[in-house]
Amino acid sequence: MSVYDFKVKAQDGSEVSLADYRGKVLLIVNTATGCGFTPQYDELQDLYEEHQKDGLEILDFPCNQFAEQAPGSDEEIHSFCTGRFGITFPQFSKIDVLGENADPLFRYLSENTKFEGFHAGPMGLILGSAVKKMDKDYKNNGNVKWNFTKFLINREGEIVARFEPTENMKKVKAKVEEAL
Repeated sequence: MSVYDFKVKAQDGSEVSLADYRGKVLLIVNTATGCGFTPQYDELQDLYEEHQKDGLEILDFPCNQFAEQAPGSDEEIHSFCTGRFGITFPQFSKIDVLGENADPLFRYLSENTKFEGFHAGPMGLILGSAVKKMDKDYKNNGNVKWNFTKFLINREGEIVARFEPTENMKKVKAKVEEAL
């Protein structure tokens, strides 16, 4: 099984096969518009502009499960992201990444990666404390912990890396460039 076996919903509700991205390097991200990590949209857009021509696609999946930080409609979220951050990479319909209603793609990504911890620093400490309240066993499962968790997929559709939201974007960029 690979990510190419999954179908996701576009903003307009139509079904999109991830097989359409076969041969590309994918960075799959769950996002939110009202999160402390929302400024990462700037860095993601810069990465996309630099490497789309090389075969990179960033797939953005808004999620409102973490402190209700993506409360708007798909249209409102998209308007915010294009207006404020100028994003041009594909943005899909809002989804759940946890629980019984978790999107099958994110269930697959979570079940096939490990949580390696939050990057050291104040945000890592704050996030660790918040996540522990939601999931006492958070350190021992692969569930998505917060907004802006990123999964790097190689050209064969295999997961090659997972980045927590506190990970330095320079490290994310280096791994993307390695996959390209």
